[in-house]
Amino acid sequence: MVEMQGPSLPDPELLKVLRTMALGRAVDERCMNLQRQGRLGFYVPLEGQEAAQVGCGWALEKGDWVCPAYRELAVALTRGVPLPLILNQLYGNEGDLSKGRQMPNHYGFRDYRFVSASSPIGTQIIHAVGLAYASRYKGEKVVAVPFFGDGATSSTDFHSGMNFAGVYKAPVVFFCQNNQWAISLPREKQTLSSTLAVKANAYGFPGVQIDGNDFHSVYRAVREARARALRGEGPTLIEAVTYRMGPHSTSDDPRRYRTPAELAAWKSRDPIERLKVELVGRGVLSEADFETMQEEVRAEIQSAIQEAEKLGPPAAPSIFDDVWQNPPPNLEDQRREFEEFVKEGVVRP
Repeated sequence: MVEMQGPSLPDPELLKVLRTMALGRAVDERCMNLQRQGRLGFYVPLEGQEAAQVGCGWALEKGDWVCPAYRELAVALTRGVPLPLILNQLYGNEGDLSKGRQMPNHYGFRDYRFVSASSPIGTQIIHAVGLAYASRYKGEKVVAVPFFGDGATSSTDFHSGMNFAGVYKAPVVFFCQNNQWAISLPREKQTLSSTLAVKANAYGFPGVQIDGNDFHSVYRAVREARARALRGEGPTLIEAVTYRMGPHSTSDDPRRYRTPAELAAWKSRDPIERLKVELVGRGVLSEADFETMQEEVRAEIQSAIQEAEKLGPPAAPSIFDDVWQNPPPNLEDQRREFEEFVKEGVVRP
């Protein structure tokens, strides 16, 4: 495992990093509770993976493409996606850019080059490779970053994407969050390779394993991989070793397959606490400052939730939107007929 020593950014910026990580954790906690209360239908938590996600997101530039899986809430926040936009998608309300057509946690934000997630494992990997290859063809100095877990390294799309990117030196940073569990399947039963990073060797480019709970290690590894890609030297596979502290999703009970001792061992390596202790130790932050930060974050989340819950569902006729750029006459006729049904109360508005 490659170790990165010392601060990676100036202290004022590291305070912003810590706040973003704390925001991601706090949103996570509230959304889990909202789902248990029946106010959200489904949620996929990220607790424990904040340094990996914020570290990678912080190392990217505005024009870079992000191709997430379904757990990358902290990446979206790091990219600057407003929290209300994320919550609107989780609620599937009238403010949801996808108009309630996607599962929660499957958001996409074109303005932030954050591609819409999909549930099938690994599909975003080949999408990222295509985006990277096309961007280079167009002369853009950007990279594409697919986010995926350890389980996805056994998917067909992982191998297809790695092979194509290696052959054509596509500017891709493959970012694997090895959180130890592919739902209930442990890492050691998923592959016998010594590391996941070593899989890059088969495709002719570097793989590096890093401490995914250390912001500095993640940030530096991604910056280096990005620079390498833009020099025309091809892709890099980064394995960020971290841990999913919560369930795979709100439909999962991790107590059925992992021990309390394992969870406790990883909680002792909490990435947020780690960065906080570092900053407190250097006199950059006090415990009181951190508590104030958390109070501000909680207030921001509460305000965004209240606004999201004021909005109703998408209008029923919106099912006709975004299907055709220039709708054919028969579809326009169907829309008018449907709108009449809404007026008559045959279907809800």
